[in-house]
Amino acid sequence: MMEHEKVNILLVDDQPAKLLAYEVILKELGENLVSAASGREALEYLLKNEVAVILVDVCMPELDGFELAAMIREHPRFQKTAMIFISAIQVSDLDRLRGYEMGAVDYVPVPVVPEVLRAKIRVFAELYRKTRQLERFNAELEDRVRARTAELEQSNARLLESEQRRSLAIAAGRMGSWDWDWVNGDWMWDEGQYRICGVDPESFVVTLASLQALLHPDDIGELRKAMAQFNKGARSYETEFRIKRPDGEVRWCVGTAAATVDRGGRVVRVSGVTIDITERKRAEERQNLLAREVDHRAKNALALAQSIVRLTRGENVKAYIRAVEGRINALARVHTVLSLSSWQGAEIGRLVDEELAPYSTGDQIAFGGSEIQLQPATAQTLALALHELVTNSCKYGALSTVSGRISIRWEIEADVLRMVWEERDGPVVEKPASRGFGTRSVITSIESQLGGQAEFDWRSEGLICRLSVPLVQDVSTRPFRQNFVLKGSGS
Repeated sequence: MMEHEKVNILLVDDQPAKLLAYEVILKELGENLVSAASGREALEYLLKNEVAVILVDVCMPELDGFELAAMIREHPRFQKTAMIFISAIQVSDLDRLRGYEMGAVDYVPVPVVPEVLRAKIRVFAELYRKTRQLERFNAELEDRVRARTAELEQSNARLLESEQRRSLAIAAGRMGSWDWDWVNGDWMWDEGQYRICGVDPESFVVTLASLQALLHPDDIGELRKAMAQFNKGARSYETEFRIKRPDGEVRWCVGTAAATVDRGGRVVRVSGVTIDITERKRAEERQNLLAREVDHRAKNALALAQSIVRLTRGENVKAYIRAVEGRINALARVHTVLSLSSWQGAEIGRLVDEELAPYSTGDQIAFGGSEIQLQPATAQTLALALHELVTNSCKYGALSTVSGRISIRWEIEADVLRMVWEERDGPVVEKPASRGFGTRSVITSIESQLGGQAEFDWRSEGLICRLSVPLVQDVSTRPFRQNFVLKGSGS
């Protein structure tokens, strides 16, 4: 509020003539005069507007001046608004005291002396104006202080964020920096350098001897080589080396150093950066190992596929193709199971499920046993054996009829997997005069490739095949589905 801005002066009286007289007296003040003919009208105006001074007649119907003042003071916005009472009757000291208690700041008797009324109104109007100006200035000052404080906080936050990013970059990059005074032998390391070397900055004293003690014995020669190069005039040097931390851990690092020389060309200082590349080295080793492993497995898979093609027999071309495709698909299924475990092994329950799922109808097939983590080679061979058994059952055994049933159960005995394949409720079984290719394939794969044993019991009510497979490295034998699980077509 500027000094020339008008303020509102509320005139409250139930007599229009008096209101007109007040307006005439106060007009020369140049303020905004507002008239209210009752206390209720005055309250309605106050609720919507700011008022500098209220001139109130004490004697009014409905709400007298005292009651109106009490109601005005109850409103938080008007607790400090100046109120002047006008009384046409002689008031006692008790009435004056009551008025002051209600919030009056002054009394004006009737008849009103224009100069006195104008002077009093002018004082309180100016006081109101100055108070509002002071409040505005304080608010502006507080806004500026808050803005400046916010700027400082933002600046500090940016500095802190920048420092955190730098620290995170150093930590993420596993970097450290150092400085070596070539003349007097003083060293200076930053926090990253101490962290890479795995030493405590509070207790570790950096010297040439202590640095050599941290280097891997096979890489100490790199330090001597770098010093020799700088003595010969080299300005920079980069090499890979290993740090052997006090706890025994070995870390691979790459170091870059730059020399500072004097006017005579002699080295006076060497500064450098060390980067921990251990994870990169390990990744390279894993990649090389994986490449060799993939090569090895590819050769094994090709050899196995070659054996399948070479040894499979068929009455005609279609039968031959069907047999080869079936065995290749069996290998593909076990390959999927092994891939899910990153070729760490295959759970036998999952393996049996994958191999028998294509042939499951209704509740014809049930299986269960201890959970065993099979080695990849064992899983592949066992998958082919199961494929031959289920294929034979579809042609001649229990799965060739709707009523036929098959159960497969397995357990571990002294590091040997013992699996029993049992067929029942199928066609009458007769022992073959000679072993078919499927039977020979199962026996050959189990006995020759795994050093196990395969026994066939050709009962009339259904075939029983017992497989025994040594588990040299498979040690995981936690409980699996002890009760048989019925496999349906939706499995």
